[in-house]
Amino acid sequence: MSPPDPEIGAYLDMLAAERGAAANTLSAYRRDLDAYRAWLAQGGIDLDTVEAATLRAYLATLETLGLKASSAARKLSCIRGFHKFLYAEGLAETDPSAPVSGPRRPQSLPKVLGVAEVDRLLTVARARVGASENAGEAARARRMLCLLELLYATGLRVSELISLPRSAGTTRERYLVVRGKGGRERLVPLTDLARAAMREHLAGLTAEGAWLFPADSESGHLTRQAFGRDLKVAAAAAGIRADRISPHVLRHAFASHLLQNGADLRIVQELLGHADISTTQIYTHVLDERLKGMVRDLHPLMDE
Repeated sequence: MSPPDPEIGAYLDMLAAERGAAANTLSAYRRDLDAYRAWLAQGGIDLDTVEAATLRAYLATLETLGLKASSAARKLSCIRGFHKFLYAEGLAETDPSAPVSGPRRPQSLPKVLGVAEVDRLLTVARARVGASENAGEAARARRMLCLLELLYATGLRVSELISLPRSAGTTRERYLVVRGKGGRERLVPLTDLARAAMREHLAGLTAEGAWLFPADSESGHLTRQAFGRDLKVAAAAAGIRADRISPHVLRHAFASHLLQNGADLRIVQELLGHADISTTQIYTHVLDERLKGMVRDLHPLMDE
């Protein structure tokens, strides 16, 4: 049996945490994506070289197998979502599925933790630092607290967060300069709590290195899989179900909570590193609710 595909695993984790996908749905998506990756491998095609023509060729292959149109449409929808995810997370330079025509489904809203839930998650993470029984446990607790504080303060993509340079932890500025997708740089703000968490995390590191979150991995820094696994453990301690949490969910919480408190959609777009405002517009449901509340509270005729 071939080893689990990390990109597929990350995508399925996102679907479970953000969209609440059922186990049967996740199993079907895994089968579809495993078959797709196997077809690519058979043709000697790397995932990062897939083009729109590649996807059309795959659909043509499905058609020759006698697959029903509805089944082919479902598989295409799954593959489109997979490529869109890779592009959004900075794991691919382009989204080759964008030009490929297919059935359009209503875009589902991302699941978001409430402010109280995020506060509980952070509170428990801080408590675990103080309750650690040995140096190794304390170091892991400080790292998790630092990751959580940074993610909620900045809304970084998980790929950007885990690959932060060690120098980020010693900055005297109240912001970080982050290089995102396509090499674009942007400024993200730092809270006092995030800066303090970075200092405490750095103080506990024993080895020198290039990364803020060093690890024994091929890249030399913490992997997204390890962070996702540890995050679910931290969430469970805070009473949050594992299927409701992922790094992406905290990124969505960052954006949604800013909008709930009056931030401009364009500012949130810049903070998230979205090149196109349409990517950020999935959060407009938050603005809709805020506007409804304003009309309800402020319109002179609402009480009549």
